[in-house]
Amino acid sequence: MEWTGEALLIGVRRHGETSLIAEAMVAGRGRSLGLVRGGRSPKLAATLQPGNTVQLTWRARLEDHLGIFMVEMLQARAATLIADRKRLYLAQLVCEHLRLLPERDPHDRLLGMALSLLDHDPDGAALARFELTLLDELGFGLDLSSCASTGVTEDLTHVSPRSGRAVSRAAAQPYLDRLLALPSFLTARGNASPDDLRAAFRLTGHFLDMHLWSARGIEQPPTREPLIDLLTKDEAPPSERR
Repeated sequence: MEWTGEALLIGVRRHGETSLIAEAMVAGRGRSLGLVRGGRSPKLAATLQPGNTVQLTWRARLEDHLGIFMVEMLQARAATLIADRKRLYLAQLVCEHLRLLPERDPHDRLLGMALSLLDHDPDGAALARFELTLLDELGFGLDLSSCASTGVTEDLTHVSPRSGRAVSRAAAQPYLDRLLALPSFLTARGNASPDDLRAAFRLTGHFLDMHLWSARGIEQPPTREPLIDLLTKDEAPPSERR
């Protein structure tokens, strides 16, 4: 068995004295793992860094085997990421999110969003939309199309923390202390203030914890809260900066 594809490296771990097991998001193939023989050598150290885009060739005797990766650098990002704390935290968080996906299940929409996040200035609004999409792709998507109580499709301002369904401004009034705020930029294009971003990450974080972190007995990625702090200190979104 053999295939070749372009991939985003999202993780590596040691295997034996000289090798690594690399984890990557491969276009059309999803999250894939493979053994890189000699992966701990100085020659491959710069290539096998999460955040880099590589060409992978995977070989195995049977399809369900771990297999062997041959790796060739296509786009090096690691050095740029290390030089900027915000970019580094963003890359680490995106890679941790992608590692939640089932193995060998294509998620090219998420891969495209991840590459866009890594190749542009850190953008809190884009990251929040990425987290919403991650929930959707894993089967836990929020229903933000209409009010859970009245069925109206306009002036949706909150989300039920239990059902993940939107609630209109009027219907939300008696329950404001129980609902999660729904920033308008998540349902319509527009700028996001620092307060909007904080509300968006509270929303996505609640459902990521409900369906993924707590459900799997894992902690949220350690870079998420520090990154949110950095992103919400900006006075204006990237689209408005000069």
